[in-house]
Amino acid sequence: MDNELIRPKFWQQYRLDELTTAEWEALCDGCGACCLEKFLEDPDEPYEVEYTDVACQLLDCDTGYCSNYDNRHLFVPECISLTVDKLQHMMWLPESCAYKRLYLGQRLPKWHLLITQDAVKTEQGMRQAGVGVAGRCISELQVSEEDLEERIVNWVHA
Repeated sequence: MDNELIRPKFWQQYRLDELTTAEWEALCDGCGACCLEKFLEDPDEPYEVEYTDVACQLLDCDTGYCSNYDNRHLFVPECISLTVDKLQHMMWLPESCAYKRLYLGQRLPKWHLLITQDAVKTEQGMRQAGVGVAGRCISELQVSEEDLEERIVNWVHA
């Protein structure tokens, strides 16, 4: 994080469309759920989604982080670039997602890194809350598309 571009408690002081790039990126808790394959049950109902445990080929399933975040669109052109304008159509994001929570007028989870200022506490808090894909997913390179429906999980909550 570039501290020069991150204002104190920015998530409480500014609207999402007023954030710097560094602040926007700092909101991500790294849960990795947006990198999972999912089925939208009804495109008109953005909350109705079924997640699988199958992750994008770039996601490190041990850590839950993208292995090539800065260049991800070169390898996965369909990778989502989350922006303020897209949020209203992305209510399938997990209920713990900082972007979704702030968009809906909610607070950050108490375990979020911006609150704890401690990566270990954040990791422990996420684990206790059942948030994150680390250690619970498999790469799309190991699963055939025909088997995706068999990989639906119930541990990601939109």
